[in-house]
Amino acid sequence: MFDSLSDRLSKTIKNLRGQGRITEDNIKDTMRDVRMALLEADVALPVVRDFVDRVKTRAVGQEVMSSLSPGQALIKIVNDELVATMGAANEELNLAAQPPAVVLMAGLQGAGKTTTVAKLAKLLQERHKKKVMVVSCDVYRPAAIKQLHTLADQVGATFFPSEKEQSPIDIANMALDAAKKQFQDVLLVDTAGRLHIDEEMMGEIQQIHQAVNPVETLFVVDSMTGQDAANTAKAFNDALELTGVVLTKTDGDARGGAALSIRQITGKPIKFLGAGEKVDALEPFYPDRLASRILGMGDVLSLVEEVQRSVDVKEAEKLASKFKKGTGFDFNDLRAQMEQMMNMGGLGGLLDKMPGMGGKMGAIKDKVNDKDIKRLIAIIQSMTPQERAFPDVIKGSRKKRIAAGAGVQVQDVNKLMKQQLQMKKMMKKMKGGGMKKMMRAMQGKMPPGMGM
Repeated sequence: MFDSLSDRLSKTIKNLRGQGRITEDNIKDTMRDVRMALLEADVALPVVRDFVDRVKTRAVGQEVMSSLSPGQALIKIVNDELVATMGAANEELNLAAQPPAVVLMAGLQGAGKTTTVAKLAKLLQERHKKKVMVVSCDVYRPAAIKQLHTLADQVGATFFPSEKEQSPIDIANMALDAAKKQFQDVLLVDTAGRLHIDEEMMGEIQQIHQAVNPVETLFVVDSMTGQDAANTAKAFNDALELTGVVLTKTDGDARGGAALSIRQITGKPIKFLGAGEKVDALEPFYPDRLASRILGMGDVLSLVEEVQRSVDVKEAEKLASKFKKGTGFDFNDLRAQMEQMMNMGGLGGLLDKMPGMGGKMGAIKDKVNDKDIKRLIAIIQSMTPQERAFPDVIKGSRKKRIAAGAGVQVQDVNKLMKQQLQMKKMMKKMKGGGMKKMMRAMQGKMPPGMGM
């Protein structure tokens, strides 16, 4: 998300470098570029105008401290205003109510409501230790109830059964009664979507809202619809008092117009971002962290949290022990490292959060991407346990069998074996204080500014 906007803003701000002061003259062209970058990102025009005016007012005539360049000063201003546009801070779900706290999910058809219900159930159970029940009031879409049942089983949430012959309001009332009797902490109510906003749809969801009196009413919307997402959210909010928004499919949205438009148009905060089909692909929305990523400064806090959640501590300690002893690094170790990386959102997810990666993502992804890593894991899985533990036994005929099993060429197996051998040699160099020697040896080969 925000790839194109991030590239445009980075190039624009670079143009101010070397100038001692931000003036009317040098800010004029810069703000024109910023305006175009935001419009191309499909940010709503009123939001663009307001944003540009606020940045310009703060930037023009501002003295630049001796330690900063005009580009750095403008980055600070743009960062502050991006945060202000998207919301000052993360707004968590308000679950401080007599259990069960009811969360009503609304939205158009195809936005990913049902999947989001399952993702939210998983998040609440794992990170907030809540007992969660889910129910589907969608009696119109074929297999909607069955889909939620399957997803609920997958994430370990309690599923309240419903039938398409029942009234959505009756389903919601019975689910609430069952949640109370079973001492559930949270009840997530999935409602029917439509292809467009209509009176019948609004009337039904208003009745459900009145029946269950939710503490949170979340509007689920596809981020790829850009500023239309903000306009749809506003229409819903006019008929139904929303408490927040969930932006879905952000992994397929390179523009980010919805994220920058929704708060200002609706006055409602974005509470979560959904990225991908996996049930763990839902994250709380942090405006300050996202602003940092837009400007190519990474998101270290989210990266650290991701590592804490996803890294297998025992596996990490086992590998650290191998490094210390300088013992063999086999294919089991290599596969474990690649799987850990995929669990943390893959190569793209990691690079997106790393500081200084703005503008370099494309070049790196051209050389290696998540598909390449999955193919390498498939090659290792095609090996026998003996071959993974003792790579030296892999010769000609074994290579052909492994390649055939993974659906790749023999040269792909050779490349993987070369990588494993290089990592094994590196581990031996790091044994017994060799790490310091290796870093000193690399000192003269590092680019300027990268010295230890």
